[in-house]
Amino acid sequence: MAGAHTKASEVPAEFDETRARMVIARLAHLEGALLPILHELSHEFGYVDIRNVPLLAEALNISRADVHGTISFYHDFKTAPQGRHVLKLCRAEACQSMGCESLVAHLAATHHLAPGETTPDRALSVETVYCLGNCALSPAAMLDGELIGRLDHDQLDQIVLDATGMRS
Repeated sequence: MAGAHTKASEVPAEFDETRARMVIARLAHLEGALLPILHELSHEFGYVDIRNVPLLAEALNISRADVHGTISFYHDFKTAPQGRHVLKLCRAEACQSMGCESLVAHLAATHHLAPGETTPDRALSVETVYCLGNCALSPAAMLDGELIGRLDHDQLDQIVLDATGMRS
């Protein structure tokens, strides 16, 4: 069931306020410092912990709403740890016409995993994206930065097995 999974990057570090403050202080002098700091925090911890919001607001003299709005606007900023492997399923029009929704349904029914979720062991996170630029080979996906074309149920099952070691 989907509720057994949590939203969750590669082996994230535990949040450490002292380290976060060091990152913020090192980059706060930059023009438009918020994005570079968010990228660095994401790199340092594997995600942008929500506990960074007040630290950033204070250091940059901006509102917490501005910080939160920036984090939530950019899809690459995650606010929870991600899996060691990340599968991005394209759900744009070309992939829809070639059966991507069947893959999403199969993932949920067979592996109890939906886009936006991570396996309990943090082995695999699944995300939805809208166009990977691989329309000629739809339905398309990306696993750990590698494009996959003409994804089918068997390939999807193998991806889950390879990432988690668990059969459906």
